[in-house]
Amino acid sequence: MAQMAGKIVVVFGGSGFVGTQAVRALARRGWRVRVAVRKPHLAGALRPVGDIGQVQLMRCDITRRADVEAALEGADAAVNLVGLLFEGPGGRFASSHLEGARHIAEVCRDQRIERLVQISAIGADASAAAGYARTKGQAEAAVRAAVPGAVILRPSIIFGHGDGFLNRFASLATMAPALPLIGGGGTRFQPLYVGDVAEAIAGSLERPEARGRTYELGGPSVFTFKEILQLILREIDRRRPLLPIPFMAARILGSFAQLTAVVGIAPQLTRDQVLMLHADNVVSDGAPGLAALGITPTGLEAIAPTYLWRYRRGGQFAATPRPQEDALPA
Repeated sequence: MAQMAGKIVVVFGGSGFVGTQAVRALARRGWRVRVAVRKPHLAGALRPVGDIGQVQLMRCDITRRADVEAALEGADAAVNLVGLLFEGPGGRFASSHLEGARHIAEVCRDQRIERLVQISAIGADASAAAGYARTKGQAEAAVRAAVPGAVILRPSIIFGHGDGFLNRFASLATMAPALPLIGGGGTRFQPLYVGDVAEAIAGSLERPEARGRTYELGGPSVFTFKEILQLILREIDRRRPLLPIPFMAARILGSFAQLTAVVGIAPQLTRDQVLMLHADNVVSDGAPGLAALGITPTGLEAIAPTYLWRYRRGGQFAATPRPQEDALPA
């Protein structure tokens, strides 16, 4: 911690689900954290995360190079956490993922900031059919071209209080008569705890051996999409049938559902998300991961009950869910 005292790290997108945890982890290590976000007036809760004056909020739109230059002035390190789950009035994949990442990397190069962490995703591929995965892959290449020593972190789906995955399906289960089993539910995931992602970000900034490497981050267990829905239903103590939806039908549904994004309403499903479900979202064989960063992964079963209780009938006062022989009949 003493080694990082007084050092400035700029966290782009630091007010989001992962960003708030990353800011905490960096502050604990003694970094002075400059949180660069589009709407700093909505990120006031981050100020008390560190000591007085340790966390600074700053307005920044990463699609504007001048904003990025101002945010990185005098900094020692940078973390790019900006990412979109769907396109809409809030931004496009190409501008937020690719153009923004290029601006950050090139300004880091010009200002001789050698420590840069780029948050990507498992499945990122510059030739992918899905716009999210394609632009994330293109961003990796742009970052490497400008800052060869940058660290790229590729997480699987991330869970924790406030996540957009388990919470989404748990909420849906409280209202819908069935849950969608897209593509038969066989797609595999390696769910990753948000606290472990934050530790990986902080650790990769401080480990000299991490420079220039790409890490794929996953939790200790692999689950199919169907198994994750089963776990959710058990934890919220509800029985819902799982309705198999072929990929083709799901793409059509996603195309219609994503129309809500036009008016700024987060869609329940997009065509892009369906495309990404065609491939497993797990750590590649032999890829360096959390262990290489000295982190022991936290299991989904240990954390999910600490926040999914809110979807039970009776909430925190509900009885502990009983084991169910078949919590999710297909």
